[in-house]
Amino acid sequence: MTAGNGPQMLFLLFQIGRDRYALEAAQVALVLPLARLKEVPGTPAWVLGLFNYDGQHVPVLDVSLLATGQAAASRLSTRLVLVHYTPLGQAPQLLGLVVEKATDTLRCDPADFSDSGLSNQDARYLGPVLRRDDGLIQRINVQDLLDTSVQALLFPEVVSE
Repeated sequence: MTAGNGPQMLFLLFQIGRDRYALEAAQVALVLPLARLKEVPGTPAWVLGLFNYDGQHVPVLDVSLLATGQAAASRLSTRLVLVHYTPLGQAPQLLGLVVEKATDTLRCDPADFSDSGLSNQDARYLGPVLRRDDGLIQRINVQDLLDTSVQALLFPEVVSE
């Protein structure tokens, strides 16, 4: 692995299947154990439901189900990660992500991640990759997780009268 000379950033690592992924720690508000969710009928299967955090309704996604069609396994290391998400034209909100094996962090130069060479319009959230001796780690771009139709469903604009 080549080490960049730029500023170091902290990343939360997790897995989808056998592959490892990273979230910028600055985007993470809180990491919690799995919690009971209220189902939301009429949403995509990977939208698991709503979580009440401090009086705020937080939509929760299963990142494994979104990416691979396979639900995240219920393990001790499966976590509910609350991230900062800004729906188009709205103030920042919390979004919940259920991820597996969210037990490690990594500190590195963000410039150490490089373009994957793939363009996947159905998975725009898949970012650049970091090559390490123990394999590849791909960044997840939180802001690209939801297309505009799902954003409108999960974060309807509040109209004041």
